[in-house]
Amino acid sequence: MSATVENLFVGSLAPLGPRQVASGIDKKPVQGYQRITKVGLANDQQGDTRHHGGPEKALHHYPADHYAAWASEGIVADVPGFGENITSSGLREENICIGDVFRLGTALLQISQGRQPCWRLNAHFERSDMAFRVQKTGRTGWYYRVLEEGVAQAGDTLILQERPQPDWVLARIIDLFYTRTLDFEALEKLSQLPELALSWRELAARRIASRKVEDWSTRLQDAAIAPYR
Repeated sequence: MSATVENLFVGSLAPLGPRQVASGIDKKPVQGYQRITKVGLANDQQGDTRHHGGPEKALHHYPADHYAAWASEGIVADVPGFGENITSSGLREENICIGDVFRLGTALLQISQGRQPCWRLNAHFERSDMAFRVQKTGRTGWYYRVLEEGVAQAGDTLILQERPQPDWVLARIIDLFYTRTLDFEALEKLSQLPELALSWRELAARRIASRKVEDWSTRLQDAAIAPYR
């Protein structure tokens, strides 16, 4: 399995939404070789470092394939409309697995988790339901951790090196978290999956312990934001 990286993107902090919160979601393409560190592309910035970025969410990959689906639903966006660092065609949530290891340029990347959409997407798209739509459709994209730092550029090929968890397709995990939410047997297995980001393993464990789904309202629709259409 392989895919050509069509573009790499980085973002600088800029005001977002009615409250003018600092955000790096509005990313721009970068040309030539880019340094990939343990916390992502050099010069890429995040406004909320508690929930965005870091070693387990170093790079965000969003499939270019999804843009046509959004357009068919009346939501038109240009790449990188979802704040992605990497875009390509062919790789999707249905054909990649947690733990997949890819070579990109001289860097080695591992899929760590899917994106957990938040209200910043609502502000970015000026739609009060955008984060929920991303979650409901499963068109979330995914994050990589960086196993080996290196350099890469647009036009390089992501080449699958290893698939340690072939049973854990990302779309299956998204379904467990957001649709088939109380499948405790599957959640127990998920909580023990070593390649999965710790925060998602802990999320599965908390849901098992509480026997209920956590409240998504703050993440999906920050009450402090003025409503959009």
